[in-house]
Amino acid sequence: MAQDIVAEYDHRPTFTLSTKLENEIRQQGIEKPKGYRVSWHHNPLVERYHFGQLHPMKVWRLTLTKSLIMGYNMHHAMDVYSPPAATKEEIAAFHKEDYVEFLSVATPKNIAEMYPELAQPTGYSSAVYGVGDDCPIFDGLFEYCAYYSGASVDAARKLVNQQSDVALNWTGGLHHAKKGEASGFCYINDIVLAILELLTHHPRVLYIDIDVHHGDGVEQAFWSTDRVFCVSFHKYDKEVFFPGTGPLDSTGPIHPDNPGRNHTINVPLNDGITDQDYAYLFDYVIGAVTRHYDPTAIVLQCGADSLGHDRLGCFNLNIKGHGHCVQFCVDYCTKFKKPLLVLGGGGYTPRNVARAWAHETSVCIGAADLVDPTLPEHMPNREAFRREGMTLFPNLGGWRTQNLNTKADLDKIIRSVTEQLKYVRGAPSVQMNYIPKEISIWRAEAEKEHQARKLDREERMEDRDGAGGLLAKQSRRRELERNGLVTGNMGNMKLSEFMTGPSVV
Repeated sequence: MAQDIVAEYDHRPTFTLSTKLENEIRQQGIEKPKGYRVSWHHNPLVERYHFGQLHPMKVWRLTLTKSLIMGYNMHHAMDVYSPPAATKEEIAAFHKEDYVEFLSVATPKNIAEMYPELAQPTGYSSAVYGVGDDCPIFDGLFEYCAYYSGASVDAARKLVNQQSDVALNWTGGLHHAKKGEASGFCYINDIVLAILELLTHHPRVLYIDIDVHHGDGVEQAFWSTDRVFCVSFHKYDKEVFFPGTGPLDSTGPIHPDNPGRNHTINVPLNDGITDQDYAYLFDYVIGAVTRHYDPTAIVLQCGADSLGHDRLGCFNLNIKGHGHCVQFCVDYCTKFKKPLLVLGGGGYTPRNVARAWAHETSVCIGAADLVDPTLPEHMPNREAFRREGMTLFPNLGGWRTQNLNTKADLDKIIRSVTEQLKYVRGAPSVQMNYIPKEISIWRAEAEKEHQARKLDREERMEDRDGAGGLLAKQSRRRELERNGLVTGNMGNMKLSEFMTGPSVV
């Protein structure tokens, strides 16, 4: 009887989920872009951390972003990497070692013992490395920072090694963190770490920030160099809007001999700016900067709190209005064969953050016109998007009825930027000699041993030839030192070494 039942069963192949997805991919026409490579850097372990129930920063937005990207099958058009966490040494390329050590050992259980003053309410921040309500100490804090920072560093290295042309890390873009303190929900400034990697090969990097908050941490890090040009579009109100920096007249150091003079552009905006006005400013400013500065690489921070309906934002941008900035940069970089690093940032309405970054992923792979505005039926977490409807492009532009940015305001910004760029003396000329870190360390050690052997051999020859007195030896060593042939150990490259523009190893 059992054999009869088995015999009657029809073993035709079933329609598997993978087959469905393959059919959808073919129907949508999503494929790897032609002429350039796109990579997506995402360590899923970063999704498991939590700032706290009442904190506006929700790591959940990263999970929703991944759901949309994979739901639309866009990952098939990219090289996908799950990068390792950044090491303490990599993080210390910019941040102070005592601050890095603090982040690595601080936990909710021991923080009051380490710093008794933190046992009491501290407000938004404190004198202890900036931690407080904005930047709380939560379980797994350092691992969280290391994962998102590692992804940005990995993405930058793929660009440097020409394994990618456009690299994405939506978990990164935390632009407020300073060298020795946390700020504005940001602990480690992964953007600075990534730019430092790019500067090992690229003489000029353009950093663009479209977060609603001023990109103060990155601007501060590269304030005194002409090798990084910082442009930030943001809401500015010194008294009431964080961080209260970035006025129009803040254009870099004021000393005429400082290389960073005029290498910062701030575009301060008022509430309610629209897609049309934002695109007008962005296209003019970035177009002018690229013509004058001629960057060899671009880093774009895509903070999504500049969208309408954001919990902490105040602009009227729609998904496509925000994505226009990404399209501009992709078009420029693919046309002129320059690498582009695209990062996340702020954004406090998770479902809309995910919508924006999914759309901008489609822009990066050249598939923006192929993506169905209706959210995929099979994607996980689809119900999280129901409030505005199951669409990738809800109307986010009408929540503030008045655009407080007048034509006079826009014209003032255009005039200021135009005048400032007259004083940018063209692209800085920097002789570059990129050597991968592993090889450079080996070469330094080999060179040091070679010079030591050479010095000993010459001193023995001087002894044999009658010029081997102590004075002669010291004189000979001083001569070699003056010529740069006797050197000390070569440590890891720090931020200051990128400011003056010597040959980089």
